[in-house]
Amino acid sequence: MAATTTTWNASEVLETYFLETRAKLIEVAANLDRVDRAGGVDPGDARLMFIREAMEILRTRGPHRAERIQKLYSKP
Repeated sequence: MAATTTTWNASEVLETYFLETRAKLIEVAANLDRVDRAGGVDPGDARLMFIREAMEILRTRGPHRAERIQKLYSKP
């Protein structure tokens, strides 16, 4: 049996995933707030650098953002 695909327009995608995305963004912000409140973070910490680089990718327009963020994990 052949798989069927449905093409959604931007409004349908936003209608379906907006609240989930909003919650995830708030969760990321809350985690960064916890790091800041804890103090003493090394600005060169690889995990923090990964988060910052991933956020920069999210700021860009165009396709393949998820793939580009996933590739950050495979950097040496």
